[in-house]
Amino acid sequence: MNAPFVEDACITTRVDLHGGRCGCPLHGRRLFTGLLAGAAATAALPALAREGVEVGGNSKFSKLVSAEEIEAAAQQQYLQLRQEANGKGALAPASHPQQQRLQFIADRLIPHTLEWNPRAKGWRWEVSLIGSKELNAFCMPGGKIAFYLGILQTLQLTDEEVAMIMGHEMAHALREHARERMGKQTATRVGANLLSSLLGLGGLGDAALGLGSQLLTLKFGREDESEADLVGMELAARAGYNPRAGVTLWQKMAQASKGAPPQFLSTHPSSSTRIQEIEASLPKVTPLFARAARPPRQFSPPTLRGNGG
Repeated sequence: MNAPFVEDACITTRVDLHGGRCGCPLHGRRLFTGLLAGAAATAALPALAREGVEVGGNSKFSKLVSAEEIEAAAQQQYLQLRQEANGKGALAPASHPQQQRLQFIADRLIPHTLEWNPRAKGWRWEVSLIGSKELNAFCMPGGKIAFYLGILQTLQLTDEEVAMIMGHEMAHALREHARERMGKQTATRVGANLLSSLLGLGGLGDAALGLGSQLLTLKFGREDESEADLVGMELAARAGYNPRAGVTLWQKMAQASKGAPPQFLSTHPSSSTRIQEIEASLPKVTPLFARAARPPRQFSPPTLRGNGG
């Protein structure tokens, strides 16, 4: 007889994919300042002309860090998370209804990922449901996806809303935002050390280095989030999930994140800003959704009684 699935485990393995804490329910809170906006604007390549959403090319900073090394490190961190959850009885089995739901939705989105990153063809995609009350979900480099039961249960997410979150998190991995952020940190360290040596700043240069790295990461964090919203919306639309679900999703997020800091103090756009951006981009993805085959199965969110079904 299988052991019962624990739904409220305390998971201590931390997965840092978003450059620190922010203002939405998925990622906590952190201060933001935009002093390096100019540097951010020059780091991206021109936008690509294509059907669907338009985003810039991958940042040149990502070339400073090996994709293979980041994906290997992500694999180890993901394994650690799964091992902890399994040890606490909080790793859902393949037979769990919500695990089946997540796997089904992922299987519909994954075929549409190759256009965004050719490396995705070789990724060994995995999907895990973690029994925790946290409102959390992520996709690590290399296609390692995790949803915490709390986000499905507390927000009572529809399949379309799950697809929007999953597409958003996949987009972070596909657009190599973690690799880009690490590349920027590497460039910042090199630049600060060189400047410190040239100007004889000594310890002052080291202090500036730490601040510069933090600010640069935070600035790109907000841009990365907006980009992931758009790419994720397209992935969901191509998979047959209504992209208008992005509006209801962020309305739910806004309710769940009451007390979060205002937009200028957050690495993420505010929920109202995200909704406006999603609505503005709907005409670009609605034709894709109209042509897409509809999912042959529909799932219900987990009940609030604690059975996770």
